[in-house]
Amino acid sequence: MSPIDVVVPKSSNKSEPLTSQQVVDLTRQHNYGTWRFQKGWNPMHIVDAEGCYIVDGSGKRYLDFSSQLMCSNLGHKNQAVVDAIARQAQELSYAMPGYATTARAELSQLLLEVLPKGLSKFFFTTSGTEANEAAFKIARMYTGKTKIIARYRSYHGSTAGSIAATGDPRRWAMEPGGKGPGILFAPEVHCYKCPIKHTYPGCGIACADYIEHMIRNESDVAAVLVEPIVGTNGVIVPPEEYMPKLRRICDEYGVLLIADEVMTGWGRTGEWFAMNHWGVVPDILVTAKGITSAYVPLGLCATSEKIADYFQDHYFAHGHTYEAHPLTLAPAVATIHEMQRLGLVERARELAPYVEGKLMELKAKHPSIGDVRGKGLFWAVDLVKDQITKEPFNTYSDKVSGKPLLVDQIAAKILADGVTIQAWVSHFVIAPPLIVTKEQIDLGISVLDRHLNLADAAVGA
Repeated sequence: MSPIDVVVPKSSNKSEPLTSQQVVDLTRQHNYGTWRFQKGWNPMHIVDAEGCYIVDGSGKRYLDFSSQLMCSNLGHKNQAVVDAIARQAQELSYAMPGYATTARAELSQLLLEVLPKGLSKFFFTTSGTEANEAAFKIARMYTGKTKIIARYRSYHGSTAGSIAATGDPRRWAMEPGGKGPGILFAPEVHCYKCPIKHTYPGCGIACADYIEHMIRNESDVAAVLVEPIVGTNGVIVPPEEYMPKLRRICDEYGVLLIADEVMTGWGRTGEWFAMNHWGVVPDILVTAKGITSAYVPLGLCATSEKIADYFQDHYFAHGHTYEAHPLTLAPAVATIHEMQRLGLVERARELAPYVEGKLMELKAKHPSIGDVRGKGLFWAVDLVKDQITKEPFNTYSDKVSGKPLLVDQIAAKILADGVTIQAWVSHFVIAPPLIVTKEQIDLGISVLDRHLNLADAAVGA
């Protein structure tokens, strides 16, 4: 099949077609590839997407098995969302944040329905990164304190404040400049491979006790920042007792609890928001990605009423030009309505046992799989050299040094077989669109199964 041509205007005002290879070459030569060494970057040209599939410049279809960046929850080309974008562009393409708009009011009304009860004041951004920056500022303004405790296995964004609060190695290249004032790191809650060498359930949730110890001995702590289920860094699900205990600790010491639900929100885990699994309401909830199913960039920082009340008589010192941009809000309204119409939160919950069963079959078959974990349609498959020692094939240091990673080699084989999957250091993230069928789940897992022989061959090496 011949490459699909894309027409772009040139300076002569005459349109000439670019071949698929020219698109790739121009992108590589004049754009930065994120989170990578630029040498050797060879991006795939994507020209179309529909449902659970994306299409490259040669017309080949790929099953989108990780919702691109765990964000295309509705799948691609949902007509209701597309129509909402077009309609809003015709009616009102921009309004500065100081104005009220219908889209803003409609989305605010819907958020009161789907967010954890008690979160009722909203600041809109254009990314999860910016939503976290807003959360940090709000927490510090409200409490009058400075320090924020994050966790080592975490990702909260790329801007100065959010990368400083990120525990994964994407922060390292920026140090010492990437270190933010007042950011502290606590151990992650990871029962499969506990960083403080405890064993659940006899540990008594020592990882939460560690955070309490930090709060007592640091003083001046404004907030504790957590991904309820750690995202890119392993889909790490805490034990049932962790989040309620952390909530009690924060309340006892007057510390705010910030939940970063950029990845875990919007039905991904089988609840509208992952914090609902434990019946815990954070003081601030940050989200993005699935709020519009990634059709347009939108983030949200939602706060409790007590925080909102504080700013009635205190200056709210934050804002930006595109806050509450109507073109970002209207598709969010449509996305929520579509999720409700299609029952996608319930669907993620109902499909969870099916996905877990399939992945556990893989674990029993492949000596290279150390752990399988997740909730809803959000899962990780951890690869290890040894199931007893739990030693991974690659480390964070390997990732940032440019050393070839085994998961990337396997992901490339999977891509060649028509499935895209997110790989990170030594695990895969399986998070298909919430509209995925059992047949598509079977396809994605069967392709993963086929190429895990590369890892099995390296076990014990």
